[in-house]
Amino acid sequence: MSAVWAHFKIREDDSSKADCKLCSAKVSRGGKESTSFNTSNLIKHLKTHHSAEYTQFSQAKQANQQPTLTQVLQKREKMSGDNPRALKITEGIAYFIALDDQPLSAVENIGFRHLLGILEPRYEIPSRHHITTAMLPKVFHDVKKQVSGLLRDVSAVSFTTDIWSSSVCPMSLLSLTVQWIDDNFSLRHATLQAKPFRGSHTSKAIADAFDGMLQTWCIPKTSVHVVLRDNARNMIKGMNDAGLPSLPCAAHTLQLVVHEGLLSQRSVADALAIGRKIVGHFKHSPLAYSCLEDIQLEIGQPAKRLQQDVQTRWNSTFYMIQSLIEQKRALGVFVSEHELPDNLTAHQWALLEKVVTVLGPFEELTRKVSSSEAMAADVIPAVTVLQRFLSRETDDDHGIKTMKGTLAAAVRRRFSDVEEQPLYSIATLLDPRYKNLFFSNTNTAANAKEMLMRELLRSSGEEENHDLHEPPARKPRRDQASSSLDSIFDEIADEQAPVSLNRAQVGSTAQLETYLGETTISREDKPLQYWAVNKVRFPTLAKMASRYLSAPCSSVDSERLFSSVSHIVNEDRNRIKADHAEMILFIKKNLPLILPKST
Repeated sequence: MSAVWAHFKIREDDSSKADCKLCSAKVSRGGKESTSFNTSNLIKHLKTHHSAEYTQFSQAKQANQQPTLTQVLQKREKMSGDNPRALKITEGIAYFIALDDQPLSAVENIGFRHLLGILEPRYEIPSRHHITTAMLPKVFHDVKKQVSGLLRDVSAVSFTTDIWSSSVCPMSLLSLTVQWIDDNFSLRHATLQAKPFRGSHTSKAIADAFDGMLQTWCIPKTSVHVVLRDNARNMIKGMNDAGLPSLPCAAHTLQLVVHEGLLSQRSVADALAIGRKIVGHFKHSPLAYSCLEDIQLEIGQPAKRLQQDVQTRWNSTFYMIQSLIEQKRALGVFVSEHELPDNLTAHQWALLEKVVTVLGPFEELTRKVSSSEAMAADVIPAVTVLQRFLSRETDDDHGIKTMKGTLAAAVRRRFSDVEEQPLYSIATLLDPRYKNLFFSNTNTAANAKEMLMRELLRSSGEEENHDLHEPPARKPRRDQASSSLDSIFDEIADEQAPVSLNRAQVGSTAQLETYLGETTISREDKPLQYWAVNKVRFPTLAKMASRYLSAPCSSVDSERLFSSVSHIVNEDRNRIKADHAEMILFIKKNLPLILPKST
């Protein structure tokens, strides 16, 4: 039926006429006999007297019009390779492969091809070869161009690096991630490379690889503030050979400290060994775990698995002990009904509870220094707080004194030179949460201030004609036993006396004296937000802060990068080439930086 009848109805007393629903006019249907009836007069009336309704009728008529043969054939015809929509879909497939860790063979999967056939029948799905040799390189270069643009005017950058070797194929990669502070004092991150790293991983090979990567990205070594790396000797020497300032990963150093402490006391090591046996028993026996789960539900506890520790992650040992203690009651019931390969004595349970108390601050600091916002400025305060925590003797130390003493000695030894390193000490001074409050003594605080002043004078071109005040004397320390790191941070901050200001100072010296004389901000506040607000008041200090606060305190960014690699290079994709893996990883990590926020 014609759409015009929405506005007309046939008269009951005379079928040769129709009444207009809009104006009640009588309109002839074209004749007296039914064979001559048509809608021409109705349409003409609508056009003459009701233009708005006529427009709607015309649009509906056009929409319902039967397509021509040419239009039908065009809908069935495949799109050409240079069709804009086809190019957009192919680009989307490349994004899909990179962002979602899909294999390059995804374009050959039956289900994937069926889905695209429904969504766009005219699209010719490209081959795996085309995706690998044409589309991925194009997307890679497009993203690289965008990242290069972000780095173009940056004066100081900090890197993290690490080496990863696959367990499923002969592939090694050398990572290079970068972070910097932009003009708005926002911390930015990007992945620059996961370079195929063949051959022996000598210091010379590492240095040569770094030189090549910096040249690829046109980054002069003068713009490199610091490189965060692990504690391996080849990596340390490689950075020295490349002429690049570097620092060890604080998270890795904490790992070494805790590892020493856990192995130092035989009773602790024995209790941990038994704990591992218990966890391993439930991990390898579905029947045992099922029984434990039933017991947990019977006694009103949530059904939770015991956590297995990993040798390369000390905090996994901490979480294993925690899970054992949480399930102590359920395990007690299980032992009364079933057998275990070994069991913890009452003394060993008490020992593990004390171990958790001592290692709690280490776990908290490991989490903090491993966050994406952690800075080199966090290291000196963390070490100072740890040393104070470990130096306190409590009644709960009985049975773990050796371990606690070993931990304290390991912290002192492995972090012995942090306050002498300008990369740490200047960063700490420029962090408005810490300033000069968390150095171990007044001499190291004064040395740090002197180092910062020299840097300020050199960058501003001022003469070294300044009179720096000695740091204020500390108030007597309050002996207040506590395992809370927050309370120790607050305690140290409260021990500082106000700084007297020399109003005669000018330039950079005046900025530094004024800045240090003001109260520190809360540790929950953002130091970069402080500098965004105060860069007009302290322009020289702010410029220095944008360089020194760009430094991370761990190489966790590189470790997270290689966690992504393990999804790209696995048992199902062990034939992937290293350069293809690098392209996919680069796109995966950097594409979110340039995609629209709503994507």
